[in-house]
Amino acid sequence: MPECSLAVDIGASSGKMLIGYIEKGKLNLKEIHRFENKIIKKNQHFCWDLQALFSEILTGIHASRNQGFTPKSIGIDTWAVDFVLLDEQDRLLTDAVSYRDPRTDGMMEEIFQKISKERLYLETGIQFQKFNTIYQLYYLKKHYPEILDRAKSFLMIPDYLNYLLTGIKANEYTNATSTQLVNAFTKKWDKDLLDQLRINKEIFQEILPPKSILGNLKPELSNEIGFDMNVLLPATHDTGSAVASVPESADTIYISSGTWSLIGVENNFPICVTKALDYNFTNEGGVDYRFRFLKNTMGLWMIQEVKRIYNNRYTFAELAAMANQVSGFYSQVNVDDDRFLKPENMVQEIQNYCEETNQPIPNTPEQVAKCVFDSLAESYQMAINQIEEIYEKEFKRINVIGGGSQNEMLNQLIADTTGKEVLAGPSEATAIGNLITQLMALGQIQTLDEARQMVKNSFEMKAFTSKNKTEGLK
Repeated sequence: MPECSLAVDIGASSGKMLIGYIEKGKLNLKEIHRFENKIIKKNQHFCWDLQALFSEILTGIHASRNQGFTPKSIGIDTWAVDFVLLDEQDRLLTDAVSYRDPRTDGMMEEIFQKISKERLYLETGIQFQKFNTIYQLYYLKKHYPEILDRAKSFLMIPDYLNYLLTGIKANEYTNATSTQLVNAFTKKWDKDLLDQLRINKEIFQEILPPKSILGNLKPELSNEIGFDMNVLLPATHDTGSAVASVPESADTIYISSGTWSLIGVENNFPICVTKALDYNFTNEGGVDYRFRFLKNTMGLWMIQEVKRIYNNRYTFAELAAMANQVSGFYSQVNVDDDRFLKPENMVQEIQNYCEETNQPIPNTPEQVAKCVFDSLAESYQMAINQIEEIYEKEFKRINVIGGGSQNEMLNQLIADTTGKEVLAGPSEATAIGNLITQLMALGQIQTLDEARQMVKNSFEMKAFTSKNKTEGLK
């Protein structure tokens, strides 16, 4: 068996663990373990169950051994912005409260009274979202200052899971940038910003870049599973890992399509210009200190919730097919309206929005699904127009990566709406990006360009062209 690595990819609704290894110049994947991730209500807040997630990681490590793999390394990626605080005995002071919790309502506006929006953007380059870590910490500072006073360590979700594996505390770069507390140019914690907010600078750990070797498993864990592994840092922000795997980067806009949709391009420097601020684009960190200039917009979360409200009677594929059969009905919603972040009833919220905006109200599952997909495609078109305006150039194609790339109906709709060629795949972009970063750290791949060429050679992509453009040529 070739030397292999293990990727732990945890999203907002599920997690999976995949073995990756190089054979005959291609990257091979094998799924080892899949598990659910869901928000739980705890102490009046919506939280993540970190102990359950860590237990699933251990289950996946055992599964890899049982299936004949002894990975040389393991790397974890998750969503961004959320964190825990530890006390001086390294005990949890806080629950892992989810970004979907409403505790940050109004916090962003209060910070703007202390620090101008322009200064925040020019220093950090990060888009304004009410759930960013800076606003979560400010909530604690305002309502529970004693917790911040007792805190000795700040760890983001993958940092904490890595700590449970190794006993070593560090903050990984790509996820740290999502806090809106890292200076985009120095790539370090912005101490002046923290001082202004009166948040203790000492709780933050050293920022380590992707490809760093964090350390080995705790002895008790390696003894339990029967072998040792290096714990490596991929881009622990899942979008950072996904973008690392984008095989078509020249003249290409990517859409990382999952629970969220991340629409952007890759740069070697941050773009902190007024127009980017006005359009609320972000400059998140990437592998090799590249920047992900992107807009974070609502993604398949909406259709996930629609599916749930209809008691899971339909699969995602069935909802897409049903929507595709609807004719003569069109309504759209602003997918980035806060009302869709965590409503009790997504279908009702969509219907209410359409009624309030004097649009036809979707009353059947197929109409609701069509409204969601049309709205997503329109939001993608708007973000793409803004990117092209800022860059003063037209991009030729769109590369849809991640789980959403398997939704052929949506891919075709994106092609029809934008008039651009759409390349779909790879669907496991995040795990692939995680793995190629580990393989670079281990010296099996030399550069990111080499890694991307390997991705291109290893995984098929499907092309979609605009039917409108095709019809116009006839």
